[in-house]
Amino acid sequence: MKWTGDLRIYNTLVGRKEKFVPLQPGRVHMYVCGITAYDFCHIGHARSAIVFDVIYRYLLHLGYQVIYVRNFTDVDDKIINRAREEKCDPAVIAERYIAAFYEDMDRLAVLRPTHEPRASQFVAEMIEVIDILVKKGLAYQVDGDVYFAVDKFSGYGKLSKRNLDEMIAGARVAVGEKKRNPLDFALWKASKPGEPTWESPWGPGRPGWHIECSAMSSKYLGHSFDIHGGGRDLIFPHHENEIAQSEAAYGKPFARYWIHNGFVNVNQEKMSKSLGNFFTIREVLKRYPPEVLRFFVVSSHYRSPLDFSEESMAEAERGLERFYQTMAEVAERTALRSEDGAAGDAGSDEFALLQEKITNLPGLFKEAMDDDFNTAAAVGHLFDLNRAINRVVVSSKKQIKGREAAILRDGVQQIQQLGSILGLLQQTPAEFFEQLRQVRLTELGIPAEEIERLLEQRSQARKEKNWSRADEIRGMLEEKGIIVEDRPEGTRYRIKRINPGREADVN
Repeated sequence: MKWTGDLRIYNTLVGRKEKFVPLQPGRVHMYVCGITAYDFCHIGHARSAIVFDVIYRYLLHLGYQVIYVRNFTDVDDKIINRAREEKCDPAVIAERYIAAFYEDMDRLAVLRPTHEPRASQFVAEMIEVIDILVKKGLAYQVDGDVYFAVDKFSGYGKLSKRNLDEMIAGARVAVGEKKRNPLDFALWKASKPGEPTWESPWGPGRPGWHIECSAMSSKYLGHSFDIHGGGRDLIFPHHENEIAQSEAAYGKPFARYWIHNGFVNVNQEKMSKSLGNFFTIREVLKRYPPEVLRFFVVSSHYRSPLDFSEESMAEAERGLERFYQTMAEVAERTALRSEDGAAGDAGSDEFALLQEKITNLPGLFKEAMDDDFNTAAAVGHLFDLNRAINRVVVSSKKQIKGREAAILRDGVQQIQQLGSILGLLQQTPAEFFEQLRQVRLTELGIPAEEIERLLEQRSQARKEKNWSRADEIRGMLEEKGIIVEDRPEGTRYRIKRINPGREADVN
């Protein structure tokens, strides 16, 4: 699809939606703050990664050439502290959790950005930026530390909409800090024993956190670029400080559109280790297929708070199952067989309405996504077509052939094609349901082989008309959370979720 000028983005910098006009026609430069690599990623990280992955995918879908940069912070106090606890080099900690990050993101179908720089690889570029600020009189040195002088930058607070005087009144200076102003922030930190160290004009030390993003974004995207993104928690002070140091150093507007995703709550409370409601991606994926977590995230608008709970995840799981069940049903009902007779008896009006929905879907999907990447509305349009397909399939009592079968297959294909922009619905139904089955069996702690063995024993007992033994095995399986159903086409079973209200058919 050729890029168009219909996209509108909520820009945190101006506090409203704006028409998206990139600096270079047909090209988009985007920078998103990545993780600090000191621990496993949690569901808040998952939300941010998925949100900006969808934005990246949609921009590509519109035909833009996108340079997407997402960094790794691999030099930081948290990494150093973790290394001290484990008595190892900080680089070992960073490497471990960057590798874990990739494992998590690959499972969530998050595309790799164009560039993924690490802070430790760009210290020379950071020193260059700091040196510019010092020479301009916008930063100052104190005993090997270098601080940015906030009061020298008139635009400080424009992103977070904070008043400078109020910030100063509420700020505190930590013991041992030698700032001139409590809001001044570190650009360079003098070396301490046991920490990673680089040489600089101000003595040995390491960069502060904020400076890395200014240096790396400049390296790949230039001093001014189109989109800067991250979680809402980064608006202040991180993104505010990025703007200050970058615009002070280069005298140009930094990022033009600022996109921030909302927080993740757990059962309507802020996620926190102290509250015991903190979940890593890995913990969640032990209990749900990865696509369920992704579907859960894109089913809400990226700026809205996202409430993670058993009920909301169960709803996401059921919703995704409906899509894959439709895909399976259409494949089954439109497959040609030698014994098939006439075409199905669904009304021609129904198929005409379905064809109209299929034709209209791309426009409705684009309209939703052009409205500040409204994935919730886009998913709603996919659901609407999915329901229409199901109605036609259910109302047809026979095998569906010819033009009617082609319409159904076209509908499913349309859902899959647009779903790919959201990173969804790219598995076969068999792959998804097998993944779901394995997750549920793992949750119950029952090997699939044991279930099959008991079902074979029950089948043999039924053949021998040993009904008491067959009932006994059924009872044994039910005690394990396996519900056996005998149907004309054969025996199937449902796997119960441990939590109430969460079970579904898995053959």
